[in-house]
Order: sequence, then C-alpha cells, then structure tokens
Amino acid sequence: MSIDTDRQNAELDVVAPGRGRRRLERRGQLPRWATAAVLAAAAVVVGGVLAVTGFSIGLFVVGTVVVFAVGLYALSRAVEGGRKATDRLVTIIVTSAFLLALVPLISVIYTVVSFGLPRFDAQFFTYSMRGVVGEGGGVYHAITGTLIITALASVISIPVGVLTAIYLVEYGKGKLARAITFFVDVMTGIPSIVAGLFAVALFSLLLGPGARLGLAGATALSVLMIPVVVRATEEMLKIVPNELREASFALGVPKWRTILKVVIPTSIGGIVSGITLAIARIIGETAPLLITVGITTGTNLNPFDGRMATLPVFAYYSYTQPGVPQEPSQQRAWAAALLLIIIVMLLNLVARLIARLFAPKTR
Repeated sequence: MSIDTDRQNAELDVVAPGRGRRRLERRGQLPRWATAAVLAAAAVVVGGVLAVTGFSIGLFVVGTVVVFAVGLYALSRAVEGGRKATDRLVTIIVTSAFLLALVPLISVIYTVVSFGLPRFDAQFFTYSMRGVVGEGGGVYHAITGTLIITALASVISIPVGVLTAIYLVEYGKGKLARAITFFVDVMTGIPSIVAGLFAVALFSLLLGPGARLGLAGATALSVLMIPVVVRATEEMLKIVPNELREASFALGVPKWRTILKVVIPTSIGGIVSGITLAIARIIGETAPLLITVGITTGTNLNPFDGRMATLPVFAYYSYTQPGVPQEPSQQRAWAAALLLIIIVMLLNLVARLIARLFAPKTR
C-alpha cells in the first residue's frame, strides 16, 4: 500500500512539483511514547510466554527485541509509510548490534574489577613474590619486567618501523617496495606464539639451548610491533598533502630535508599516536613471553641475563598454578589483569591526547 502511495507521490512531483511532497507531509506520525509503549508491550508478551515455557534472561532479551522490531515496523508502516518504517527497523537493528557488542566488554570489566580491586594495596605494588607462600606478596618484579621488556621492544621497533614506512611512502618503487609491503601484511597477522618461537630459535643459536632472558622477549615483541608501527606511520605519511612537498621542492630544499622538516612534523601526531597504540598492542602479550622469558619470583632489572617476570605471564601462572591455598594466588592474578587493563586504557588515552595536541592547526 505504501509503495503504491510513494509511486503516486513521485508521479505527482513530476506532473506538479511539490504536490506529492505535501501529500507525504500529511501522512500520520507516531507519537513519541509509541516506541516505549511497543517495547513495554513486547516485554510483557515475551515475559508471559516464557513464564509458561520456562524463563531465561537470554531468551527474554532476544525475544523482546525481535517482537519489538516486528511490532514497531508493522505499526510504523501502517501509520507513517514504508520509508519511515524501514528507517525505524534499521535503527533498531543497529542499536541492538551496538548494545550486543557492549555486553562482553562490560562483563569483562565488571568481572576483572570485582575480583581484582580488593588486592589493590600498597604491598601489591611494592613487593615481589620472593619467599612468599600463600597470602601477601606483590607484582613489583612483574611491573619492572614488563616496563623494561616493552621499552626495549620499542627501542628496536620504532626506528625500524618508522624508517620502513618513510621508505615505502617517499622512496619505494618497484619490486622491492611491493615485497616489503607484502611481508609487512604477512607479519601483521602472524600468531604471537610464532614470534616467540622465532626468538627462541634465534637465541638458542646465539647463546645455546634453554636461554631465557628479557632481550629474547623484547625481540619477540618487536616482531609483533614492527608491522603495526609501519602501517600506522605509512597511513599518516600518505595523508600529508603533496602540495607541501612540491612547495618545499620548488624552494630548492632537498628531499631528505623536506621529509625531516615538512612531512614528519605535519604527521607527527598520527605517528606518535600509532606508536602508542602499538605499545598497547604488545604490552599484554603472553604467549611469546612464556617461552622466551619465563617467570621468576624475584626482581631482575637486567634484560641481558636471566629470567624476568612480566604482568601477563605472572597472571597466567598465578591462575593456572595457584598452589595451596588457591585464593591468594588467584586474587593476585585478577589484580594483575586489572592492572594490565588500566595500563592499556591509559596508553589509548595518551594516544588520543597526543593526536589532538600535535595535530596540524587549521583555520
């Protein structure tokens, strides 16, 4: 019915412009409370059916959304026409998908905070696990190990990634550039355990079998971090207007100086933001560090000698090998997981702040 009406209005617009549009404007409009009323009615209907057949919160939510979408679409189509009804239906689908995506995120945050927050005390941040059995102890050794290994991985990855991106955007031509781009794409999707096995094989050849040290973990993390830095920097360099490069060349400035003084300063905000996100990407990796660094109960600040503790590995061992009693170790595991989430969240906020502060100022 509404399709025929829309077609007639379109024909009227051809014959008498504006008459069909005025007819559309005279169509009915659902009141504002109609959406809430249909939602409440859908909840009552689905709740009544499930009360007889067996109540389930998951079925109740899904059934309410489906009945609500069908009911509101039918009502809107009868009153407002096909276009408005379709718009309402799509809005319901998009909103439902958004809320569905929030469910696991909220669930994870709630679970980690509820289990990990009670162990957030001064001892947790200032003590290691050396000589601790049962209650007490902390993650000071894991925090220092995580910061040292992540910093070392950043020192390895950032220069390599940034310079590779500059080559691909400013100099890369032909087969070599295509080959580098291909391998960067492959490395972007490489499983983290493969990077760990690569680092183990490399340092077994250099130092002998069974070598466990922070440098090996940093090498494994750099394999994961380099392609992220390359991709982020490459995209930032590509959005720099070519007019800026051409203006610099017209003034007789060499290409290397144009890159250093024009291209990089223009895109520095996006580059630093991408690097920060790359650090947040690797700081929570567990599999490579399990086989390259291992775990220790004491503090080791030397990444070139001996095992080091890291937050992801500490949380893994604390939860899978809790000892007796289990509760203190599992509390430390949840607290370490919460600390990792906080660190990653702060890094993402720093990335956004850097991108805003260093963005080119335009009128």
